[in-house]
Amino acid sequence: MFKSDIYIKRRKELHKKIKSGLALFIGNVETPMNYPANTYHFRQDSDFLYFFGIDLPGFTGLMDFDSGKDWIFGNDFDMDDIIWMGPQPTVKELALKCGISDTSPMNKLEETIKDALSRRRRIHFLPPYRGETKMILGSLFKENPCQMKTLASVELIKEVVSMRSIKEKIEIDEIEKAINIAYDMHVTAMKMCKQGVREQDIFGAIEGIALAKGGGTSFPIILSINGQTLHNHAHGNILKKGRMMVTDAGAETNMHYSSDITRTTPVGGKFSQLQKDIYEIVLKANTEAIKATCPGISNRDLHFKACKIIASGLKELGLMKGDIDEAVTAGAHALFMPHGLGHMMGLDVHDMEALGENYIGYNEKVKRSDQFGLAFLRFALPYKPGHVFTIEPGCYFIPELIENWKSEEKFKEFINYSKIDKYMSLGGVRIEDNVLITEKGHKVLGKPIPKTIKDIESICS
Repeated sequence: MFKSDIYIKRRKELHKKIKSGLALFIGNVETPMNYPANTYHFRQDSDFLYFFGIDLPGFTGLMDFDSGKDWIFGNDFDMDDIIWMGPQPTVKELALKCGISDTSPMNKLEETIKDALSRRRRIHFLPPYRGETKMILGSLFKENPCQMKTLASVELIKEVVSMRSIKEKIEIDEIEKAINIAYDMHVTAMKMCKQGVREQDIFGAIEGIALAKGGGTSFPIILSINGQTLHNHAHGNILKKGRMMVTDAGAETNMHYSSDITRTTPVGGKFSQLQKDIYEIVLKANTEAIKATCPGISNRDLHFKACKIIASGLKELGLMKGDIDEAVTAGAHALFMPHGLGHMMGLDVHDMEALGENYIGYNEKVKRSDQFGLAFLRFALPYKPGHVFTIEPGCYFIPELIENWKSEEKFKEFINYSKIDKYMSLGGVRIEDNVLITEKGHKVLGKPIPKTIKDIESICS
């Protein structure tokens, strides 16, 4: 946990923003894998962590915006727990660590909510994303658990997003720690990227680094020579010369702040000319987008900048043709880059997306596009100092998508389908860094992870 004054300050700010009612923050519980005593690795709810900091299952936080008081609900461990787990802190001790003096056992939570409902007090809660939380909310409100997400408080969502979006110094420090763990993960992957090596061997090695140096991975590792599948979590291939390995992997610190880095490495450690041609295009999109990052520019505008760089590079290779501005506006480039430029990050690797993507990256004036590719842009608003984002352009050769567009003669005025075949063996290239928006510009966070052709070939050798 951070020091108690961090959590006190955060809750005070939320009290100022919301004038009446109660806010209910249900922490996560343990979830069985295959029988009750054998549980998945526990991960606390990020919003509960942000305001209360207690990283143990079975707790609920409550804020009363009318009285200004806060509570922690939870049960003390009994002797049976202690036999299996050793001595444990009391609820009172844990609550004091986050600056709260009022505690109650969990069975009092139902009485508290029932009393508030009887007095027609508004009870705010955030959208539940776990089945267990939906069940708890359904029981408390006497509602269908499946409907609880639709009853979430939009007011609370917007205020939590406004707070969590701007990262405090202690949060930025944690994110940098997570990136420095990712440095070791990615350099290890590069060194292991040799012909005949199993993807699973590399996957296991770098996941072990995340577990040894922090709280584990921030998301399931993407590591594959089939990089054309954007979220490829299969690791069954044997590395072969002529292929490229996309490694999209990040770590969590013990405080649960995330990193998210992608590097693409040629099997054997030497780029062929064909690989260089595509890699340099993506690298230029990555570095030029980062250079342009500053307060006031929107993530959507930066996305278009990166897309135009990729389309221009592909035109030089003969894969695209015509007016590049028109091609990108029409969405023709999305054959090769069918995703957005990046996403916000912090306590969640896709920060706060459980609250609803459109509440984070869009508003009443800026609406999400329905155009293929652009529709996947998670954030379209202007950057503000304190935002932390990924910048992750890519170029992919997806056989099914290419065949589909080719058969429909889609964007034939912009795409040279006859030129694509010789690049199909590349799969995909993605390069991703984590960037802080500062008052005057930006800062690439963490220890620089090799990404130039020269540096990657040097590490691999």
